[in-house]
Amino acid sequence: MSGDRAQILCWSRELEQLHGRFSHRFTRSEPRETALAYLRGLLAPLGRKNGWTLAEQAGHAAPDRIHRLLNRIEWDADGVLDDVRGYVVDHLGDRDAVLVVDDTDFLKKGARSAGVQRQYSSAAGRTENCQVGVFLAYVCRRGRTLIDRRLYLPTAWTDDRQRCRRAGIGDDTLFQTKLALAREMVRRAITDGVPFLWVTAGPAYGFSASWRLELEEADVFHVMATTRHETLVTRWAVDHPVRDLFDELPRDQWERRPYGDAHGGRTADWARVEIRPRHRADRTHWALARRTAGCPDDVSYYVVYCPARTGLDELIRVVDSRAALEECFRTARQECGLDDYQVRRYPGWHRHMTLAMAAHACLTVLRARQRSTKESQRIAGSADDRDPRESDT
Repeated sequence: MSGDRAQILCWSRELEQLHGRFSHRFTRSEPRETALAYLRGLLAPLGRKNGWTLAEQAGHAAPDRIHRLLNRIEWDADGVLDDVRGYVVDHLGDRDAVLVVDDTDFLKKGARSAGVQRQYSSAAGRTENCQVGVFLAYVCRRGRTLIDRRLYLPTAWTDDRQRCRRAGIGDDTLFQTKLALAREMVRRAITDGVPFLWVTAGPAYGFSASWRLELEEADVFHVMATTRHETLVTRWAVDHPVRDLFDELPRDQWERRPYGDAHGGRTADWARVEIRPRHRADRTHWALARRTAGCPDDVSYYVVYCPARTGLDELIRVVDSRAALEECFRTARQECGLDDYQVRRYPGWHRHMTLAMAAHACLTVLRARQRSTKESQRIAGSADDRDPRESDT
């Protein structure tokens, strides 16, 4: 058997095992089988992964079964997502993991896709007609993948109940900010016992003092990006804009560190200033700053709640986890068809995203296993290369 064929069979078996975790969510055989075919198509080397190409990959004469799976047949996408998240925890679970929140957009034409409107597109760098999804990623030593998702609905949608009904949005679905969606996803992960140590998010989310307080009251450690304009309370109970805490900081208080492979191995200068009067000896709050080496005006700020003995390198690891979510978006788009959907309705969006996330989780687990096998082989090879005259003692 060739190596390629063996690998394909290995991937197929893993996908079937993942599918087996949530096959009970489908009461009939057709959607159950179509869901597996959909997953296989998402992982297939197709140029575009839309209804027609996925149907052809599955051997269907037309995309009818694919469309029924996403739009008409009743099944619980949130229940499937719970099963996928359980799969991730079972294979990648790590008590030192980081939960990372961010949003991404999906360019669309027309006005009928749920949640679509002209809004800022980070992908295009300008205002575009698009949908915006808020996602939660699980980042740990063995890999990183997406574990939750929500479609953002602007008030132009939630204030128009007829428009919502046409898009499959129930009357009980009310307006929520992106921040509210993010908080809801993190609460769910905490309640369901997902193992992790940190939460991090960009300034659009980390700027919320009320969310940071909520996490602190639950004793959830976090490194949250914020803006230079935020005012923080120092250890002496004095309010200061965060940037003022670092503008006059002596040069020897800054430490140079490498900053993340995902950013091209750049270096940055880091500094931290303790803030807020201590209420617990084993916990502390920091204002953290990252200044790109050679670019004194390129400064990012963070608010930190953590164990008192936490070192700077650990905080940098958490900050760099945000780049891992960007990588998740990129690989899920390129390899799992995250943005290749052709559905307009609200349930269909969540169904496609759930299955694309399942495909991405499967890839992540397989690659983690391959790395582990290669590392074991490398260690075994190193042991075999030892001089047999060397003593084990």
